[in-house]
Amino acid sequence: MTFDPSRFLATHDGELVHLRRHLHAHPELGKAEWQTTALVARRLEAAGLRPRLLSAGTGLVCDIGGDGPVVALRADLDALPLHDEKDVPYRSTTPGVCHACGHDVHTTVLLGTGLALARHADQLRGRVRLIFQPAEEISPGGAIDVIGDRGLDDVSVIYALHCDPKLEVGRLGVRVGAITAASDQVEVQLYGPGGHTARPHMTADLAYAIARVVTDLPAALSRLVDTRAAVNMTFGLIASGTAHNAIPTTAVARGTLRVLDRAVWDGAQKLVERVLEATVAPFSQITYRLEYQRGAPPVVNDETATAVMATAARSAIGDEAVLNAPQSMGGEDFSWYLEQVPGSMARLGVRISGTDLDLHAASFDVDERAIAVGVRILVSTALQALDHYGAGRLRAVPPGRVGTG
Repeated sequence: MTFDPSRFLATHDGELVHLRRHLHAHPELGKAEWQTTALVARRLEAAGLRPRLLSAGTGLVCDIGGDGPVVALRADLDALPLHDEKDVPYRSTTPGVCHACGHDVHTTVLLGTGLALARHADQLRGRVRLIFQPAEEISPGGAIDVIGDRGLDDVSVIYALHCDPKLEVGRLGVRVGAITAASDQVEVQLYGPGGHTARPHMTADLAYAIARVVTDLPAALSRLVDTRAAVNMTFGLIASGTAHNAIPTTAVARGTLRVLDRAVWDGAQKLVERVLEATVAPFSQITYRLEYQRGAPPVVNDETATAVMATAARSAIGDEAVLNAPQSMGGEDFSWYLEQVPGSMARLGVRISGTDLDLHAASFDVDERAIAVGVRILVSTALQALDHYGAGRLRAVPPGRVGTG
């Protein structure tokens, strides 16, 4: 089956833009997306669909169509704990919370896709499952909750779009293999007896030791891991002491470890533990504590699923509009779905002409023409995938298969 969503967009594009602005003005943090979930559910129910609320109370799934393969499309609902710095009518009305990663656009695009497909539900060669996922920004990610709530039951393939403020509107970036990195949080705490800066040899110089940790640990990792794995360890917080002439008793460094290679990510924590122990060992009076919080694995796009999406996107927006996406060292919990079923995440161009905005910046915004482009791409992708996977080329995930990597 094929159909052009142009007629739907001609009458609903303004409504979708209004919806996106409403979501942007009323952002909610992960696992607290109550109003966002309710709004999406109401829109789907008004179209004659039957959304199912996730057991945690936020997020939902909704099937469109009947028997046949199940193609899942995912959007994330949550915002970031940032103050919105834009001077626009739809600026966040919630202090300290804003949609600085485009999840309001993701939600709007998926809802628009669902409403467009619902008009032809009885003609679909299978089912399209809309997944409105909570808590993408919370490690290790709300995707795990969706999987545990049987959101992937019977799914053959899953797709998602992610806003890219560096890519022009009307374009889509696709990539086979790792498109984002694993992202783990690392905190190193050091403890010592303290003392006078005039006599560092009589105590343990904690400031010097934490400096060694934040320089030697990343340097050692770069020599112990294949450079093609792209291991990146960077510290964003270093704190120790309160006076210029007193050696402190505590020090802390917090940062992230990011890696594109799935196998290297599996062993990253043990490697950090080993290198940290060796780094601190010369300082006999210092003890340490490592807090290592694993995030989500890399997003590794399946070759066949990506080819299906690229073909569909070319049909929807033109051959020249589909480009190769660069790899990103950012993290994305869409990877948990790809641990269970094949799929692909692509980058949707949302760049505002003349700007150089970035994700997770308090000034982030999008060119809203990207919403209609996203709907065209997802509608085409869903239909193309139903045709492809309906030929029995891939076995769906059976009910009850749940895992977190």
